[in-house]
Amino acid sequence: IQAGGAQAGKASSLLGKSAIANARLAYADFQQVFSEERFQKLEGSRAQVQRPLWASTSTKNPAYRDVMYVEELIGPQTVNTIPPKTLTAFLEHGQVRPSLEEDLDAALKVMDDLEELGISMQTVTEELETEGVKAFSDSFTELLQVLEDRLEQFGAQ
Repeated sequence: IQAGGAQAGKASSLLGKSAIANARLAYADFQQVFSEERFQKLEGSRAQVQRPLWASTSTKNPAYRDVMYVEELIGPQTVNTIPPKTLTAFLEHGQVRPSLEEDLDAALKVMDDLEELGISMQTVTEELETEGVKAFSDSFTELLQVLEDRLEQFGAQ
C-alpha cells in the first residue's frame, strides 16, 4: 500500500488484522446458517454440520505472536490444520478462549477501513481462493503422478 499521512497510519494499524476479522465474520455467518430453522429440519434428517476449516495457521510474519492465528481462530465446530511447530508453541504458551465470537463490531470496522483504503476483501478473497484451489489441485496431481510412477516401478520388478 502506498499511502501518505493518515492513510499510512490507518494501513499500518490494520496489519495482521484482516485475516482474523474475515474469519470472525465468516464464523458468524456459519453460526447463523447452521442455527436456522431450515438446517434444523435437515439435521433432523441426519444432515451434518459442515465445519469451517482454518488451514495452515502458522504465523509467517516474525513480528506477530507465533500462535496468533491459532489463538484467534478458536470456536466450537471448527477445524484447524495446525503445523507441528505451531502446535508445539501453542501447547507451551497458547491461550484457549472462544476468540472467533469476540468483537464482531471491530471485525466489521477492519473491513470498512480496508475498503476506505481501496482494498476490496471480495477481490482479495477471490484471488486467495483461486490460488488456494490451484495449490491443492497441483499437490493432488503431483501425488497422483508419484503413485503412478511407483506403480510402474513396482510393476516392472
